[in-house]
Amino acid sequence: MAASPRTLLEGLFRTAVAAAHPASALPPHLPAPPPSGRLLILAAGKAGGSMATAAERHYLDDLGVPASRLGGLAVTRRGYGSPTRLVRVIEAGHPVPDAAGLAATFETLALADSAGPEDLVVVLISGGASANWTAPTAGLALAEKQALTRALLRSGASIGEINTVRKHLSRIKGGHLAERIHPARLVTIGISDVANDDPAVIGSGPTVPDPTTLADARAVVERYRLDVPQLVTRALNDPANETPKPGDAVFAGSSFVLAVRPADVFAAVEKAVRALGYESVLLGTQIEGEARAVAASQARLAHDLQAQGRRAIILSGGELTVTLRGKGRGGPNQEYALALALALADAKGIVALAADTDGTDGGSGAPEDPAGAVVDATTLARAGRLGLDPAVFLADNNSTEFFEKLDDLVTPGPTLTNVNDFRAILVDSPHPR
Repeated sequence: MAASPRTLLEGLFRTAVAAAHPASALPPHLPAPPPSGRLLILAAGKAGGSMATAAERHYLDDLGVPASRLGGLAVTRRGYGSPTRLVRVIEAGHPVPDAAGLAATFETLALADSAGPEDLVVVLISGGASANWTAPTAGLALAEKQALTRALLRSGASIGEINTVRKHLSRIKGGHLAERIHPARLVTIGISDVANDDPAVIGSGPTVPDPTTLADARAVVERYRLDVPQLVTRALNDPANETPKPGDAVFAGSSFVLAVRPADVFAAVEKAVRALGYESVLLGTQIEGEARAVAASQARLAHDLQAQGRRAIILSGGELTVTLRGKGRGGPNQEYALALALALADAKGIVALAADTDGTDGGSGAPEDPAGAVVDATTLARAGRLGLDPAVFLADNNSTEFFEKLDDLVTPGPTLTNVNDFRAILVDSPHPR
């Protein structure tokens, strides 16, 4: 019996997650251990724990590095821990930083400070590291950093804009970790969850030069009319908080490589789509924009493809944004799905899934938050029978409750990786074959 469209799309989502997992993707990029000295592993982000596990296994089991020469610390989102032997894993807050992350970050900086010329420091960075590695600059407390993070997340600012501000209020972001590691040899390996796979944006670029400035950070605050604490305003006007730039000696001899890019993940998904007998229509792996606007545009394309009689799956990745105006629960993928359902208007033969590859989409920050949602030709009709008005839920940014009532949430739990959004719209004939 042929799989249902929903089962088929869920399988493609699992393909995406598997292609991004550090267990297989990370080892080929790990550098040789140093001839002498220590090997320190410093990791952060939603894949921080699983990257540390993969690296530790590679060095201890595959290469036989003595345990006495290996150590380190990984900080990851709560619920995203992974078993290790020597590299300690700490779970901390995301997307809003917390006290656990603060303490772990200062411990990370102390390890960086301890590295000497004979040591190798391998930094493993993935999406979520900006929240997990939090060390406010002098004069700022965690409370101010938390208030700023909440304001940025509600504003609709892009991840690049958010990180521009974060980098200029931190002791670790924007190249500051590289300052602390120098003169030890530094190799950074990343899993990209950002547009253009920019190392300066992934995890707020703790080990690479920062092309943005304090003036850029102030401009973001002004552009979105953020109500920030006075101490934040003062810090963004303090020249001492400028970040190290390209050409700075602290980056000499360091290197950065990407273990996984969204493009790699979607290449694996496209192969699976074609194997299922569908045409693959990849719109891009790094799409940004307001979730509901992107949904409307992709719904039009789905209608057009169906009108042309094409049997296809529309794929797209990236990171969408939501400008919060309501008080409901949700995330970019769920809001996209709700707006898509409205735009598709119960079109027969079209089914869609939108989910974040890290396993959670917005929400409270809990590991059991949904990753996204599924919509099909029955979504609006079933909502109507339950007395649910999707337009009202959309206006209140309350997509989680809407799909929860329909039992259409995607809830894989923590995936231990993150290459951002996965969206797939299956387009087939409106008439059963």
